[in-house]
Amino acid sequence: MGIAIALLTSLAGGVARSEVPLLMPGKKTLFQRVITRPGAELSPLPDGKDATPIPGFQAFYIYARHGDDWVRLGRDAHGDIAGWVPAARTIAWQHTMIGAFTNPAGRNRALFLDNGTDARALITAPDPGARAAELRAAALAGKPGPVVALEPENFVDITRNFYLLPILQADQIERDTGPPVRLLTVISAPSQPAAARPADPEALRRFKAGLVFVIDTTESMQPYIEQTRAAISDIVAGIKDSAVRNNFRFGLVAFRDSLADTPALEYATRVYGRPDFSQPLGAIEPAIASVHDASSSSIGFDEDPIAGIKAALDEIDWSGDAGRYVVLITDAGARTADNPHSVTRLGIEEIHQLVAAKGVALFVIHLLTPEGDRAHDHARAASQYRAVSRFGAAGSLYFPVAGGAPEAFRPVVQALSLSLLQQVADMTGRPVGGLDPKAAAAGAVARKVAIVSQAMRLAYVGREEHTGAPDVVESVTTDSDPADPLQRALDVRLLLTRNQLSDLAQSLQAIVQAGSAGRTTPQTFFTQLRSAFAAAARDPSRIAHADTIGGLLGEYLDGLPYRSDVMNISEQDWLAMGAIAQRTVLNNVESRLRLYQEYEAHPDLWTQVSGSRDPGEAMYPVPIEALP
Repeated sequence: MGIAIALLTSLAGGVARSEVPLLMPGKKTLFQRVITRPGAELSPLPDGKDATPIPGFQAFYIYARHGDDWVRLGRDAHGDIAGWVPAARTIAWQHTMIGAFTNPAGRNRALFLDNGTDARALITAPDPGARAAELRAAALAGKPGPVVALEPENFVDITRNFYLLPILQADQIERDTGPPVRLLTVISAPSQPAAARPADPEALRRFKAGLVFVIDTTESMQPYIEQTRAAISDIVAGIKDSAVRNNFRFGLVAFRDSLADTPALEYATRVYGRPDFSQPLGAIEPAIASVHDASSSSIGFDEDPIAGIKAALDEIDWSGDAGRYVVLITDAGARTADNPHSVTRLGIEEIHQLVAAKGVALFVIHLLTPEGDRAHDHARAASQYRAVSRFGAAGSLYFPVAGGAPEAFRPVVQALSLSLLQQVADMTGRPVGGLDPKAAAAGAVARKVAIVSQAMRLAYVGREEHTGAPDVVESVTTDSDPADPLQRALDVRLLLTRNQLSDLAQSLQAIVQAGSAGRTTPQTFFTQLRSAFAAAARDPSRIAHADTIGGLLGEYLDGLPYRSDVMNISEQDWLAMGAIAQRTVLNNVESRLRLYQEYEAHPDLWTQVSGSRDPGEAMYPVPIEALP
């Protein structure tokens, strides 16, 4: 009797429409899932006859078990049966957690070790960085020891070259000094391994870069608009006769503020010029000649740069650009997601996630004007812009201009633009020509630009050469560089289906609605939440006994290695925190909801992992930091 009842209806062929996968032990909504090992074969029956091979490292649902030897797999949770596979050719995947490489520019390549003992010995060594360097050097010399694989030298961008790096276990290790480190037990391989291409010496000469300025064009910004135009004109004039002119283009997006309260502003955002390689380099100059500041003032000191950044992400075609650079120029802080004048209703963390998903490096030139000082805006705006411009090992790409005077701004925008151009010229082997190299950035600015440019190069070469994830079966690695634990090597992500993300968005919407409805009577918040969730739940009894907000959300969020501002809030916590803190929680939830809507709106982000024909089973690796 080891065969589930579902087997009795389908051994002869037909698939019962009522079939559902097996639930995980102790779960009410989470189905059992596995990843196939290389060499797995599918059979119509649990006997191995008429077997056909399937790619390794694909994810499936389990519909039935035949004793301990066979599992019946499905491509989705709706009865799309694939066949039977020996259980020994699968790996249980309890949480759909995966690792995603960060760009290795500016840090050391990650090590994949044979076992947890060696990995713990590495991170608890007196000098973990030196020990990691020894292991890395030995592996590169053909003496791998405990190292079973190295992170690829080039960047494997999961958003453009999807791969599976499933995390089977995540343990946080506290250390005597420094931040904690996560030990990750992983298996690894690309979902559809592609034959690696040999390095093409001409590939880098084809590298193309787009630099888009996102500039505040509210009242009083005219001098900075003119200085930006002049910096662009100088570079265009300097390289128009150089070969590098074929590798670099400019664009410009202007932003003001919401027109709802101030229609005289003319626009919230407007694209004046795009980095269009079908047009000559100088075509940008007439395109941006008419940019001017507003003749009417907007409401308050804060502006809406988030709307400008989002316009640059959505309305610029970045597909032909290997180097993707955006430079935000503003003298004011950003409107928060809950501000009634916000155009996007996105917060700093949400727009940062969208910038990262697009593969863009966002620089911020912040004008520290006397007006901003009088408005007590500088410190808060600096904190926002440092956060939104985070970029791997480069840190924040935030450049304040003390005093904010136009004459102080000009050399900053010129140095930054020329430095990015110089990096492209060096990468492609094409000299810049008629520009003064002394005008390029120096010091810390030059170091940051170099790391960003290296990151763009590694990503480009990785795509050109079809670099894949290291091909190992099981190993242990760390989520950070042992030499510098603040440098993340692997991001932990949760692979969610469209259906799951849709359910999560609906759950967040219910939280926002219940919070708004209970604003005057916060004692009813949890009661309204339980009612809303119970109406749609498969297991209303679970909802009735939930004592935290996390207990009302999907079980796939249980036990993940992240700290949530929302999940652990109990009814007592909610009542104790007061109206202002409650509103802050709801605002954060609403910002996450809008981020998920943005993910949903971009079909290029989604991948079918198991070959399902159901669009609801397509998956996106959601960063842990983007969870509620």
